[in-house]
Amino acid sequence: MMRKTFNTTAVCIPGEHYMVDISGRLQKIKEMIAAKKYFTINRARQYGKTTTLQALFGYLQSEYYTVLLDFQTFDASKFKDGNIFSIAFAGSFLHALKRNRLSENTALEKACADLKNAAVISNSIFSLKELFECLRDICAASDKPIVLMIDEVDSASNNQVFLDFLAQLRAQYIERAWQPAFQSVILAGVYDIKNLKQKLRADEEHKYNSPWNIAADFTIDMSFSQVEIAAMLNEYAKDYGLAFDTKVFAGWIYDYTAGYPFLVSRLCQLLDEKVCLMPEYASKKAAWTKDGFNAAVRLLLQEKNTLFESLIGKLHAYPKLNRMLKAVLFSGNMYPYSADEAAIDMATMFGFIKNKDGYVAIANRIFETRLYNYYLAEDELQKAVV
Repeated sequence: MMRKTFNTTAVCIPGEHYMVDISGRLQKIKEMIAAKKYFTINRARQYGKTTTLQALFGYLQSEYYTVLLDFQTFDASKFKDGNIFSIAFAGSFLHALKRNRLSENTALEKACADLKNAAVISNSIFSLKELFECLRDICAASDKPIVLMIDEVDSASNNQVFLDFLAQLRAQYIERAWQPAFQSVILAGVYDIKNLKQKLRADEEHKYNSPWNIAADFTIDMSFSQVEIAAMLNEYAKDYGLAFDTKVFAGWIYDYTAGYPFLVSRLCQLLDEKVCLMPEYASKKAAWTKDGFNAAVRLLLQEKNTLFESLIGKLHAYPKLNRMLKAVLFSGNMYPYSADEAAIDMATMFGFIKNKDGYVAIANRIFETRLYNYYLAEDELQKAVV
């Protein structure tokens, strides 16, 4: 039987990958769903959003039909106008709904057929109004409440069609007391949809009219705690017959990562797959030591990965954010933490900083060291050029 591995690409699968137990988070999200909340899970890149949504699909099965869509699978042409988008959405919605264990329900089958027919037969006039009328009929006919979850909404959020789609969801939410509606709608992405204006070009800002102001705040902590990391390491150590102190190791990992999911998994992955092959260790037993951990940290800080590329990319895209982080690291500037300040809000959303006792602080030691190294190399390169 193949052993599990640590995973840092795409979604984590319980039967294949070592994972922390997220059942507590799923229960809290389920409580929001039971309360009929519409909300956004906006967290930084590689923070476990997709894994959480896919886990929710199974977690909710006994009480809800869950429709999980991914806007990243919709190419740009699908957002050209409301007609094209609505036809594409209808097809994806029906396909995703069938993934549930649907009960025999003639009324629901008819409502789904009506949506399919409307999108095909009335192709040229089928748009958001017609789409949502059909979706209301499906919600009315369903024997279970329907939860709509959409991943990677950032890939769609810089165009008018997406804003119009949000406006329809908002109208459905407001009218839910007298018209059928989704039990809950969950959008997932890096950007908070309430801050959508930050993604629109200057000449498009007039389009923004707070279409998602009905969303509840999502305050559930998705970072990994030291206890959760230790539990994951216990499973790994048992599988490989290793006897290292998992609580101590979890403390080291948390100290450097502050529980950032990708960084936690990547350090474990480097220890399991890279450090153990280095000549000075040459075994998993030797790798899972303090020296081995330090080696994994060095490997992580030296590698190129999508998270670090995103970090540096944001520094180039947002000069004010770049100046602030550099001043925090090298000048010791104490910036009062204010979510109303654009650069601070942006850096928090990307997961680069945190609120520490009312002041801006770099989110974790890995980011802090990586930024130090970047700025030092940048300065040395500038001196060499001069």
